[in-house]
Amino acid sequence: MEIREPDALGVPGRGSDLLALAFGTTVAMWAVGYVCRFPGVATPPWLLLALLLVCLAAGGWAAGRFTARGLRGGLEVGLLVGLLNLLVLGSVLSSGDDPNRLVPAAAWWIPGSLLLAGVVGGLGALVGRRRTPATPQLADHGLAGFAVVAAGATFLLLVAGGIVTGSRAGLAVTDWPNSYGYNMFLYPLSRMTGGIYYEHVHRLLGSLVGLTTLVLAVHLQRVEDRRWVKNMALVALALVVIQGVLGGLRVTGRFTLSDDPAATRPNLTLAVVHGIAGQLFFATVVAIAAFVTRRWRDGPPAIARAGAGLDHRLGAWFLGAVVLQLALGALLRHADAALHAHLTLAVAVLVLGGLSGSRLLLKHRDLPLLRRLGRLLHAGLGLQLVLGFAALVARNLAGPGGGPHPADVVVTTFHQAVGALLLALAVLCLLWSRRLLQPADR
Repeated sequence: MEIREPDALGVPGRGSDLLALAFGTTVAMWAVGYVCRFPGVATPPWLLLALLLVCLAAGGWAAGRFTARGLRGGLEVGLLVGLLNLLVLGSVLSSGDDPNRLVPAAAWWIPGSLLLAGVVGGLGALVGRRRTPATPQLADHGLAGFAVVAAGATFLLLVAGGIVTGSRAGLAVTDWPNSYGYNMFLYPLSRMTGGIYYEHVHRLLGSLVGLTTLVLAVHLQRVEDRRWVKNMALVALALVVIQGVLGGLRVTGRFTLSDDPAATRPNLTLAVVHGIAGQLFFATVVAIAAFVTRRWRDGPPAIARAGAGLDHRLGAWFLGAVVLQLALGALLRHADAALHAHLTLAVAVLVLGGLSGSRLLLKHRDLPLLRRLGRLLHAGLGLQLVLGFAALVARNLAGPGGGPHPADVVVTTFHQAVGALLLALAVLCLLWSRRLLQPADR
């Protein structure tokens, strides 16, 4: 087996630390920009710029503090973040009236933005740089950190998708992959208002998640020595491509560049499939993040323990129930169907999750990871129960002009987001119970 030197964050694979910090910084900046540009949130441009620069400087600081790259690391993180942010810079530099053309100032804005990003990242690294050699201090290092960032980006995309569904903005942009005749990355920022903002930013976030998944899959082919993990990364890449196509065909119903609503056939069935596939993709990335941790690779073998088989079965049943519940939730949100089935299955999810979490907490106190997962599972179930009742109340509220009530959008989106987190916990509980425990009679 090929042996690789560990990188600065402690996991085999050169460049994993740089990718984790650069993509993590980019996701943080996009999340800040998404919230600050939200309709009704009047964030002054100077404040938004300041917040984005703080995120960028924090990425450089982390490179100086937690890696051995020093100033060079901050510069590299900044430059890579600048390159990734070109995905949205085109919307700022679009000429507006002339589709797919940039303003003349773009000739110096683009290199200037890259230079600024590198300088800010480098300054952050100077502030955070250690005088002694860096020591790993992150919970998951290097490759695992990058996978966690991919999962975080996917979760942000799921939340944005929930807002699109809750606000009924799924058809606010009538064409795909273009946006009202514009290249998706050149659609003017000034035109992103109301439902168009929700839908178009969801598309941009999807492009970031797709790029992150592509880089993660390619990087794993380069540094990972377990064939099944490499193959799983390729499966994730295929899923994100399929998911993007499903999202587009949900709008148009067929492959066409026309922005005439008469030439498209929006497909509600694909909207439901798109919602379910997004959750399955999220679960796949979460699983990859667990598989590439040091603890999974290099930890001690599983402990033989009585009752471990029951833990495995409970975990599998709970995961299956959560997946089915999320599918019913997608039907409910998109087609206003399956409410009674969704409520009935919620009882099974609570029972199975409660039993699984209790066993992790009480039967395996000597394994801190399982104990923490059990505690998080109980907290997530409790929060989801409260949000479920709130969603039932909010869905009956009348919104202005016949549209959805703001409380309905907020509560149902939070309900969906916590459902996604429960899915992640279900995946982690099952995987780690199987990694750390084996039946005593085996």
